Amino acid sequence: MTSTPASLHDPAPVFSHRWCRVNDWLVRHQPLWRPVPFSEPAPAWLRDYPALADWLEAMTDQECDHWTDRPEAFAREAARFISDLAEYGELVAVPKLTTPEKAQAAALPEVRAVDMPGRKRLQAGAFAAALSPLNGNLVDWCCGKGHLARTLAGQGAESVLGFEWNAELVNDGNRLAQHYGDPVQLYPQDVMANDLTWPAAGHGVALHACGDLHRQLIQSGSAARATRLSVSPCCYHLMASTQHRLLSEAARNHARPLTMDRSALRLAVQETVTAPARERRKAAVVSVWRLGFDALQRHLRNVEEYLPVPSHPTRLNTGDFEGFGRWAAQNKQLPLPAGVDWHYWRTAGERRLLQVRRHELLRHLFRRPLELWLVLDYAMFLQEQGYEVRLGAFCERSLTPRNLLLDAIRPG
Repeated sequence: MTSTPASLHDPAPVFSHRWCRVNDWLVRHQPLWRPVPFSEPAPAWLRDYPALADWLEAMTDQECDHWTDRPEAFAREAARFISDLAEYGELVAVPKLTTPEKAQAAALPEVRAVDMPGRKRLQAGAFAAALSPLNGNLVDWCCGKGHLARTLAGQGAESVLGFEWNAELVNDGNRLAQHYGDPVQLYPQDVMANDLTWPAAGHGVALHACGDLHRQLIQSGSAARATRLSVSPCCYHLMASTQHRLLSEAARNHARPLTMDRSALRLAVQETVTAPARERRKAAVVSVWRLGFDALQRHLRNVEEYLPVPSHPTRLNTGDFEGFGRWAAQNKQLPLPAGVDWHYWRTAGERRLLQVRRHELLRHLFRRPLELWLVLDYAMFLQEQGYEVRLGAFCERSLTPRNLLLDAIRPG
């Protein structure tokens, strides 16, 4: 039998009440977060909340940095203009499921963490610590080389099976497990396939399984009456359908449930607190180029409409804005007049990036509530399948923004 760690188990009415509150808050504020600042320079909320717009656009870069790292404090300040933004802190609060000390102790020792980046090693340790104590048979869903499986094996699990579609990763992972004597066996398996068979009394785990993959674990695992399902979701927008479908009956029966398509779901994972400074600077340059070209194409076409441009060839990264602009114009079959003032349009891109960053401060306030809206629906679905469920954070946001853990245990 799978043991139940000491935890805060939220009864069904609590999850349902909380989902309704988050849902209604998001529905109410759709004009603030639906428009994408990168493609909409003048969303309607600028006219509806002019004082808020003035406050945001008057910010210095240093103030932007300050508020970006302090969303709860930013929400309190923004509540001067829209009062119920003050609810943000209560909406996103979740219990911590472990401590940094326990997470460090549960992580694989560095000498055994072959091919495992340090951040991933610590994430796996924190995830494992939040689930301890473990026993019985575990199934590592979308296991890669089995780094999480090997971490979990050190926390009391009798054995860990790993499912991974990439046969090369399976072979590498099995060699590592054999070398270190871990009770881990990986199998080549497409978890979305119809021939997937759940092991008896299995405990399914998934650390950062994307979109349809984590939803498949939740649905197929509960259908197979898995003893326990422990999931840290990621990349909610990676799904075959263009429209998100709520899992729980409680959410689907709500009077006005939020409707989300694949594109809108991207907001839930638009966070870069773990990106190196060099990558952020590189991304900022590309953003200036894209926004500069957007300003240029609006001028040439005389249409106030965003024109999506695909990913550019890497060879352009060592070039300049003019090279990017000419490539983008050719890609979109947009004739360029002679004598384009590339400096002018690059400067326009720089101005737009300043605006985008300040507008995104407001939009990004809705990332975590949207993620909780998704995960609370999963929690209600699992409760409807007979599980006791807890929801919390398994590590600090600085280690990974995707730090939510849904842990469901079937009683008996």
